[in-house]
Amino acid sequence: MARPATILLVEDNAMDVELILDAFREARLGNRIQVAVNGTEALAYLFGEGAFKDRNAYPLPDIILLDLKMPGIDGHEVLRRIKTADKLKRLPVIILTSSNDEGDRAMSYDSGANSYLVKPVSFDEFLNVVKQVSDYWLTLNVEPPLD
Repeated sequence: MARPATILLVEDNAMDVELILDAFREARLGNRIQVAVNGTEALAYLFGEGAFKDRNAYPLPDIILLDLKMPGIDGHEVLRRIKTADKLKRLPVIILTSSNDEGDRAMSYDSGANSYLVKPVSFDEFLNVVKQVSDYWLTLNVEPPLD
């Protein structure tokens, strides 16, 4: 990828957002991270609606880090809408959640998730996850064709 990747982080827990952003800073990754604090905001961002109309300011992400357990429109519904929208269905969606529930994993993969990661407890483990996500999804992985 020639330019820094844009990552859409969909996370309603402010402490987890800060932890993830700190891990990206600590790893010295030059990615642009956009944060959506709930499912409604994530969908508005992805579909370029409302405050997110300007694609220069809010470009489509290269990957999405998606929490599942959010009030209102949860991560499962966000994932379903992404994977059924022609212009979004090929975007890699990485579930990043505290849920280790087998049902959540099955539903996520059945709905088209590309990966399922359980949030680590320690910062060092989180830093390792961030580096591995970057190494694989933003470096090694070959992007799908545009159309």
